[in-house]
Parts: sequence; C-alpha cells; structure tokens
Amino acid sequence: MKIKPFSLPLLILATLALGQAGFAQAKLLDVLQDENARDADFWIYNDLAAARSEAKRTDKPLFVTFRCVPCADCKGFDAEVAKNNQRIKNLTQEAFVAVRQVEMKGVDLSQFQFDYDLNWAAMFLNADGTVYARYGTQSAKGADAYNSVESLEKTMRRVLALHKNYPANQATLAGKLGKPKPYKTALQMPGMMHRSKLAGSTARNNCVHCHNIHDAEHEQLHAAGQLNHDALWRYPLPDNLGLQLDPGDGLVVSAVKANSPADKSSLRPGDALTHADGQALTSIADLQWVLHNLPNSRANVTLKATRGDSVIEKKLAMNADWKKTDISWRGSLWSIKPVLATWCAPMKEKQVKPLRLAKGVKPLEVRWINTGRPEGRNAKRAGLRQGDIIIGMEGKPLRMSSQHFNMHVKLNYKVGDKLPLTLLRKGKRIHFDWPLTDGN
Repeated sequence: MKIKPFSLPLLILATLALGQAGFAQAKLLDVLQDENARDADFWIYNDLAAARSEAKRTDKPLFVTFRCVPCADCKGFDAEVAKNNQRIKNLTQEAFVAVRQVEMKGVDLSQFQFDYDLNWAAMFLNADGTVYARYGTQSAKGADAYNSVESLEKTMRRVLALHKNYPANQATLAGKLGKPKPYKTALQMPGMMHRSKLAGSTARNNCVHCHNIHDAEHEQLHAAGQLNHDALWRYPLPDNLGLQLDPGDGLVVSAVKANSPADKSSLRPGDALTHADGQALTSIADLQWVLHNLPNSRANVTLKATRGDSVIEKKLAMNADWKKTDISWRGSLWSIKPVLATWCAPMKEKQVKPLRLAKGVKPLEVRWINTGRPEGRNAKRAGLRQGDIIIGMEGKPLRMSSQHFNMHVKLNYKVGDKLPLTLLRKGKRIHFDWPLTDGN
C-alpha cells in the first residue's frame, strides 16, 4: 500500500499547534516565575498528555516531577534535577520522556497517587499507565533529608531496568497503582475549598498545590464525621520499622534500631532491599507506598534483600499504632479542624532573654490573627491579641515549636473545646481559654 506523504496544510497546522502549546507553556512559566525551568527545554512543561504520547512513540519511560513553584523548600534540589546536575540531565535526555508538572488541576488522581504533602515528588511510569517507581521523601528532619541526586540517579537506573524487563515483570509492579479514586481531578473533590478561584487561569496565588489534595480529603472526612488520627499517619518512614536507609542509595540499610521489628527479623546494616510484599523497590518512597497501604494495627510486611551474594527474605511484625510519628512538618496539618487562624511565631533569643522565663521555655508570639476567618474573629472576640506571648499550655511551660504547637492542638482537641493558655501581655501573666470554633 502506498503511504500518502504528510500534506503541507497538515504540517502547517501541526507546526502552529506546537507553537501555540510552546507559547502557552512559556506564558505559564513566566506567570509562576518558574526560574528552575528556564533553559531546561528537554522537559515537557505541565502537559502530561503530550508526555504520554511521546512516551508511546519513543518507548521510553515517563519521568514526571511534581513541584510547587512558590514553595522555598526543595528549591535547591529541584534546580539540580531540572537542569543543573549534568549526570541527571544527560540520563533524563537520553532515556526518559520528562515532564515538569507545576499544578494539580488536571492531574488524574487515580493514576498519580503519592504523598501530596511533599514539596518535590517524582513518579516513573510506562506509557500504558503502569507505575514503575516513586521518588521523594520528607519528614520533620527536613525537606531534603532523604533526597539526593545520587539516590535519584540510582532510582532512575533501577527504573530503566524495570522498563527493559517489562511486561515480564508485571507481577512485581501490579501493586504500585493505587485503587481508583471516586473523583478524577482535584476540582471534582467535594472537599476542595475556593473552587471558583482555583478553577481560573493559573497564577501564583491560585495553583492547586499538592497538599490541597490532602486538605480536601480532610474537609470531606470532617464533614462526614469520619476524620480520625489513623488517616493522618500517611506514608510512614522505614524508621517506623526500625530501619534507616542510606539517603545516597535509597535501598541499602545503614542502621537497625535495637528491639525494633527490623532488628527482630535479623535485618543488618549493608542489606540491600529489593522487594516489599512482592513489589519491586527502587527508592525509600517505594517502600513508603507499601507501608502506607498497610493498616495502623498489628500488621506484617515481607522484605526481600540481598546480603552479599545471597538473597534473603524477612517478615517484619508491627504492633498497633506503628505508623504514629512526628507529622508537624506536613502542610496539610494546618487545614485540619480545629483551625487556629493565627500566626504564632517563635521568638529570637534576644527577645526571649528579657522575659526571664524558666530554662527551656520556647515562647510563641501571636504575630497575626486572621480576622478574615470566623475562627480568627472568634479568638479575637474572646480576648486574644496580636503581640500576646504564649508561654504555657495546659498549666505547663511551653516547650515546643510553632509546628509542634499546631500538631498538639490538632491531635488532642476538637471543635468546641477551649485551649488553656498562659500568656504574657505587656509584661503581665494572664490566663486565656482559646475557643476552638468551626468557622461559625
């Protein structure tokens, strides 16, 4: 059969379409002031559909990064991945179809399930939607404590090995795709607040951030009276098993905590994890995905690893509440009711010294009360004032950061309660019961 040549009109139309798409991407880049994306033209910008089409055409795996541009955390790591690290750049250009996703409005939430509280995350996929890997881990230790260009490169090479063996290895990848969500995109979520504002043209002040997905989940669960603490212990770290993994590798055990599930299973430093409950591992985030889908009760996980020339398999047994951890860093925690609607900031040492407080007290200053929200208006009506200094809570000296203060309230109080505080106001100590309201 004779194949007709590509006609000139069609070629012109295709060229115009690509030109318009490129213009739209450049416009969005400028609107968001996405400096890390400039001069990084090997990334498809915010267009997952185009990336998937290119992956089908080239038979390359997809490398999708999710980055909240206005967020300062992970900015340096993002720059290294986006364009600055030559090894990552070369590997990306040669072996992957790379897409930089900077908003969540149109993202398929059933396909792209990861820890939405991260400031930087990546997923690797086949063009047919099969998930190869997740990368990106965060904790109270910091946004970049577990991320490195070294471990990212190793994850990328592990992904390429999975891609080369696909589809023969489908059984080890089946669990990496999450269960379908009842909504396709963020704007379809019943709990998504400020929908009309978010639905408009994207700007720095109306992006759907990754953490907004968890915010909407919290809002919906709260409205249904189903929000509980178990829903908050997301994506537990290997540390919850008593495992520390080398951040420069992502799978090699660097330490084992005594008397932990990992210790009792006889895992050792130097063991290199390969599978968890039958799923192929490429990173710490892959292990977190497996743990995330286990219950926060007595549970077991089977880890396969290499030890020298041997392959070992260990079953780890976890007790109830094994997922519980420090979640003070999570951005989505702030949206959980009761909402404080204030900015309580830590004070500098030179500001604290004249207060003559007991050793170890960490006062928080009420810098701003959001009277645009009912919760803030109610707190002000009850007597809270800008400039108040919180020095005690529940009759005890305050010895926590602002993030841990917020976490403590969310985990120990509910709407309708009063939070007993000791304040300093113009040098005088006063007792204040902070009313925790529900926006009415």
